[in-house]
Amino acid sequence: MTAVNATPDDAPALLRREGRAGHIVLDRPRAINALNHSMVRIMAGALDDWERDASVATVVLTGAGERGLCAGGDIRSIHDDVRAGRAAASAAFWYDEYHLNARIARYPKPYVAVMDGIVMGGGVGVSAHGSVRVVTERSRVGMPETGIGFVPDVGGTYLLTRTPGELGTHLALTGGAVGAGDALLCGLADHVVPSERLPEFTAALAGTDPADAVRRFATRAPEGELAGHREWIDHCYAADSVEEIVDRLHASGDRHAKEAAETLLAKSPMSLKVTLAALRRARELPSLEAVLEQEYRVSCAMLAAPDLPEGIRAQVVDKDRRPRWSPAELSQVTDADVARVFAAVDGPADDGGLRLL
Repeated sequence: MTAVNATPDDAPALLRREGRAGHIVLDRPRAINALNHSMVRIMAGALDDWERDASVATVVLTGAGERGLCAGGDIRSIHDDVRAGRAAASAAFWYDEYHLNARIARYPKPYVAVMDGIVMGGGVGVSAHGSVRVVTERSRVGMPETGIGFVPDVGGTYLLTRTPGELGTHLALTGGAVGAGDALLCGLADHVVPSERLPEFTAALAGTDPADAVRRFATRAPEGELAGHREWIDHCYAADSVEEIVDRLHASGDRHAKEAAETLLAKSPMSLKVTLAALRRARELPSLEAVLEQEYRVSCAMLAAPDLPEGIRAQVVDKDRRPRWSPAELSQVTDADVARVFAAVDGPADDGGLRLL
């Protein structure tokens, strides 16, 4: 093992070298490695350095601790920024984070993401765009943003519109997390390695091509749950509005569909409608970069709406799990309200826009 002196011992992400592999370790285990701006900058710098370093053949991403790779972005910081009038700080974090997501997707060397345990939101952004994505029997992968008054970002609307049928729409709106089998079905991961063999797998990457390491350690994916629900999911989520989706779910007669309807009715009405519109638009966009540009504009617009700080308050700060959404009902969110969120997307790019294309 060769230490890299690019990060101090107390850095939130650690870098090290093992043979021909460069390792990035997200190192905030008490926060399930929630991403902050420093972590994004460390990762981006490592990718730049290792791309130019011929002695590095593979990049490996893991998370410290036993709970998961990454629980998402540091939403407590976003809440504090908004409350203190520092929304620009959160926008700057997203700017760099979304650039990192695009960088990972186009990285010229194998980027192995070990998606063990909890992988949510921003954790999906730094893993599911990689070229070799490994899940385990402990993995729970999801985009839970509608539950905090936000929308799927970090390229989530790109990934979730490339799933079979309407599975991605179901996951995006409900915020549901999936295990290993469904992560493979939805195209969020590629291989399953038993968690007990992860140390051997990552150690092998020091001198073994990732494709060979995967062949050595991967096992057959367990059966998921979503394939058996495709009929009602594809029918219900093909509707043109959130209200019609809820109506179809209630009318389907399937117990799981009814549960999904109740889940939706507990989410932010504004987030649900903006998310559905974002997904539909993402389907028509030509690339991940174009989708990330749209997501950046939408994310910044949501900073000015009341539901994001309120959702974080209810889930993370006060933990009363009783958000007071505004508007409170789906019927109160108009098409004009949603259109305003996307207005900047359709117009010329301004100085605050994300430029990836």
